[in-house]
Amino acid sequence: MSLSPHCIFQRGTGPVVAAAIHNGHDTRKNIERHLAIDEEQQLREEDPVTGEWTQIAKTQIVGLRSRFEVDLNRPRDKAVYETPADAWGMKVWDTPPKQQMIDASLAEYDQFYEDVEELLREMVEEYGKVVVYDLHTYNHRRDGADGPPADARKNPEVNIGTGTMDREYWGPVVDRFISDLRAYDFRGRNLDVRENVKFLGGHFAEWIHQTFPKQVCAISIEFKKFFMDEWEGEADPSEVEAIYNALRSTLPGVRDALTAMKEQ
Repeated sequence: MSLSPHCIFQRGTGPVVAAAIHNGHDTRKNIERHLAIDEEQQLREEDPVTGEWTQIAKTQIVGLRSRFEVDLNRPRDKAVYETPADAWGMKVWDTPPKQQMIDASLAEYDQFYEDVEELLREMVEEYGKVVVYDLHTYNHRRDGADGPPADARKNPEVNIGTGTMDREYWGPVVDRFISDLRAYDFRGRNLDVRENVKFLGGHFAEWIHQTFPKQVCAISIEFKKFFMDEWEGEADPSEVEAIYNALRSTLPGVRDALTAMKEQ
């Protein structure tokens, strides 16, 4: 295991990586002193349970830093939220961050992408083709704790973002993943899994597909926070475990689809 101050890389066997780059909550001390948002607001926009879900794979990437320090899923020039427009209208800083603070955060951003590239190049050399489960969660009650949830027609329980990949090329892998996740018996029902309804995929997946277009398939997987009260911040452990099991159920099919692609 490689542990940096801002990210954990666990290298294991198999061609699947599970990544939770928005899992983190930590901030450097000099950052923390200047944050204007409170901890509840911060946690509401982070993805704290996604780190648990990465354990479906032997190879894991888990972010430790808060996205309010540096957002690994945005382009480098947008990775530090400098204005409310960058952060859902929230005032992040009590005073604008100094360039020295921004530079230190971007140094971690650069190190992360260097480490990911090294990891993926090693895995591609060993396995030929690799799949990354890019795990996220999203809020659907932005009108407040007592407000109505967002329209379910436009907010699936699981949004699969494939807008940054060569969808035709990676079709066998993505189609198998989606069909197996939909078919999973999720506590007596089936999950509402749809593609590119809410999100197309972020910068992390886009960078992977630009860097490894025919070698690595990054599936951006966004779970609506139906498994928790997003305002109280409390997750239902049984729902979290059920999602873990649902994700794990897709691994055999994804590995089979990868093998079939390599044999063509």
